[in-house]
Amino acid sequence: MEDELELYQNAAEEQMQAAVAHLDDTLQHIRAGKANPRILDPIKIDYYGAMSPLANCATITTPDARTIAITPWEKKLISDIERAIINSNIGLAPSNNGETIRLILPPLTEERRRDLCKQCKSEAESAKMSIRNARRDAIEEFKKLVKNGLSEDIEKDAEEEMQKTHVNHSGQCAV
Repeated sequence: MEDELELYQNAAEEQMQAAVAHLDDTLQHIRAGKANPRILDPIKIDYYGAMSPLANCATITTPDARTIAITPWEKKLISDIERAIINSNIGLAPSNNGETIRLILPPLTEERRRDLCKQCKSEAESAKMSIRNARRDAIEEFKKLVKNGLSEDIEKDAEEEMQKTHVNHSGQCAV
C-alpha cells in the first residue's frame, strides 16, 4: 500500500515539474523587447530534403539587445531562411546583406507591454491549474487507498506532503 502511495506522490511531483518546465519554455519563446534566439526555435527550413530547425542550419547570435543575426552555413539557404521567417508567426521582417540575415525587434509600446503581461499571467495560471490538478488527482488516489486498507494517519501525512509540494511548485509559477 505504501509503495502505491509513493508511486502516486512521485507521479504527481513529476506532473508538477513538467508544468513548471513547460511554463519556463513558453515564457522564453515570448517576443518581448529584448533579442532572444529562442523565439526562432519553432522555425524549420528545408535542408537537403529534410525539415530542420533553423539552429541546425545557421549560426544565430544577438549582437545587441534588439538585433538577432542569422548566418547560414551555406549562402544558398538565405532565401529559404527569409521565406521561413516571413511565413512564421513571429512578427519580424528579415533584412539580409547577402551573408547575414538581421531581425530587428521594435521597441515595446505600452499596449504591447500590457498584452505581454496578460499573456504571461495567462500562461502562469495555466501552469498553476496543472499543478493543482496533479495534487487533486494524487489526493483522490490516496483516498482510494484508504478504502483499500491504508491507514488514515499515513494518508493525512501524504496529503500534507503533497500540499507542501504543491506550494513549492506553485511558487515557481509566480509571474
